[in-house]
Amino acid sequence: MQRLETGAVYIEGRIKPGTPDLISGGVFVLHGANVDLVKNDGPVSTFGANDMALDNWGTVDRWIAAEKVTTYGPSGIGFVNFGVTREIRLAAPIETFGQGARGFNVYAGTVERAEFDRIVTHGDGAVGIQISQPIGKIIVQNGVETFGGTGPSLVKGVMQELAAVGLSVKSGGSARAIFIHGGLKTHRAGVTPLEQSGSIESLRIEDGFKQERTEP
Repeated sequence: MQRLETGAVYIEGRIKPGTPDLISGGVFVLHGANVDLVKNDGPVSTFGANDMALDNWGTVDRWIAAEKVTTYGPSGIGFVNFGVTREIRLAAPIETFGQGARGFNVYAGTVERAEFDRIVTHGDGAVGIQISQPIGKIIVQNGVETFGGTGPSLVKGVMQELAAVGLSVKSGGSARAIFIHGGLKTHRAGVTPLEQSGSIESLRIEDGFKQERTEP
């Protein structure tokens, strides 16, 4: 069995903000790697621009995190997927604070099942969940909430203007099922909780959609 286990992880990649073609990672599975289990027993925190906390480009059967996942820099992401991840289980929240710093992002490959405690973002352009590829099932136990407005974010090597929507399913993206307990909430005028260009076979939001429409 191929395993990757960590305690607490803290990184600052020292990448200049706005750099389009460079990222760093707290816990990073690279192209060509096949891992049965990634297990993070301690918190994972990143502090710089383009610093991904958890990032898979290979093939992972199970990815389990016991403690909080946090990013503080611009265009950081709590968990980003470019490979194949069969199961994700995060027992504590993902929280991001930087401009364009998204919570969970499926750029490429697929995720069969992901279960999160809670996802919260604070920066402009910081989407809660963004799906760009076909995936299986996502469950969030304690809600998705964003506090930012519209701002720049690094998307596949290009800086783009994004609104900090709670859940975004892009064209080409789809999900078999998305269940969010605890609501899908945004806190800035003009930022919708749900942005859907792709398909969702089954969507259930307990405690509903909420758009606060407050100004910064």
